[in-house]
Amino acid sequence: MNSEQDPIRVMTVDDHEIMRTGIRFVLLAFDDLKLVGEARRGDEAVRLCQEVKPDVILVDMKMPGMDGVQTTAAIKDECPQVQILILTSFHDRELVRQAMRAGAVGYLLKDASKEDLAAAVRAAKAGQTTFSPEAAEDLLSDSADSAIELTDREREVLTLLTKGMSNKEIGKHLNRSPFTVRHHVSQLIKKLGAANRAEVAAIAVERGLIL
Repeated sequence: MNSEQDPIRVMTVDDHEIMRTGIRFVLLAFDDLKLVGEARRGDEAVRLCQEVKPDVILVDMKMPGMDGVQTTAAIKDECPQVQILILTSFHDRELVRQAMRAGAVGYLLKDASKEDLAAAVRAAKAGQTTFSPEAAEDLLSDSADSAIELTDREREVLTLLTKGMSNKEIGKHLNRSPFTVRHHVSQLIKKLGAANRAEVAAIAVERGLIL
């Protein structure tokens, strides 16, 4: 990675000390990633986020007090610019969907390799989605039974969306107004049965819908 760029600022939220320690050592292996804070609980994470200003936060799903979904929603309320990546041992369809609705940009299991974790953090910083195969399968289970028919324009928008582009950036690239792009994104969310843009991107990648 380019060492001349500022490293990606990462914060962790996990009630298990051994897990926080493990992530700490994983991040030390990558020059472009920098651990700037560790929290044990969701409420602590919300306060710490405002202090250390991370780019990406790794959030556990099962914690005392606020769980991962509640923590994600609270962080996005207070620090909306931060990208949330769920890093947990637990998954099922409803958990994954709840995390996406709360504002998470990805969902990774704790058995991921250090390279996969680093790649997911980089993708999250860029606004791109990353899902473990198990989490992606959970998301796909709702939409796999029916064929998804997309227009050529919707596929163009979808391809740019999966690259982390905003509606404004997509509109500029396609020479269309943000309002028109917003309509296409709404249609994509509806057609793919997704909760939000992040879930749209995950389904699109897994099902090979992008150009």
